[in-house]
Amino acid sequence: MKIIKFRKKNGPSSYGILEYPNIYPAEISPSGKISSERKRVLDISEAHLLVPCEPSKVVLAGLNYKDHAAELGMELPSEPVIFLKPISSLLPTLGNIICPGMSERVEYEGEMAVVIGKKCKDISEKDAAGHILGYTCLNDITARDLQKRDGQWTRSKSFDTFCPVGPVIETEMDPMNAEIKLMLNGKIKQHSNTSNLIFGVNYLVSFISKVMTLYAGDIISTGTPPGVGPVKIGDEVAVDIENIGRLVNKVV
Repeated sequence: MKIIKFRKKNGPSSYGILEYPNIYPAEISPSGKISSERKRVLDISEAHLLVPCEPSKVVLAGLNYKDHAAELGMELPSEPVIFLKPISSLLPTLGNIICPGMSERVEYEGEMAVVIGKKCKDISEKDAAGHILGYTCLNDITARDLQKRDGQWTRSKSFDTFCPVGPVIETEMDPMNAEIKLMLNGKIKQHSNTSNLIFGVNYLVSFISKVMTLYAGDIISTGTPPGVGPVKIGDEVAVDIENIGRLVNKVV
């Protein structure tokens, strides 16, 4: 099932279930239960797609692909390295990534992200799956020169538009065996499979829940595969994940 958040013309935002090209309006309860009014049908051409959830926070994992660690010549970490992006950095599919004037090197990082379905704290890895609503695409845009200059990641990761997410939340897939690609102007720059994750989805959710309470709609991004590189103004960046879809953004 593919969940979207959308707006029709200048109307209010709504959740829906996408069965291309049809949208069936839906509701998501605080417990993660999805209900849909199947009689009401909207064509996707009439909808403006939004970020598909409303997180209180976006938590991301650093170095978390075995092939990315090999690319960098780094040892595998013994536990996840996590950081945050502000919700002001969120950007929907087809939105514009804005390069800040204070950075001379902005880079893409295509990732698969988890969307939390219901509140959780201190949960086990075994119980994590029951707290996940589904999975989506995320692009962890980074001002790489500022990251190196600062010695920590907050400024470099936090600019407005630096967290494209979408276009859908896929509720029915194997998150540990999905092909992931990032394309820059139609050319593949990153290509791996989530089977190469160092710390799996359920482990990450459990680990992070022992640090902070996770709420319905919160996003956990699982790290980026090898091939990270720069963007320039005018580029089109697309994150494509098997069974989820394609997140597309322009750089301005």
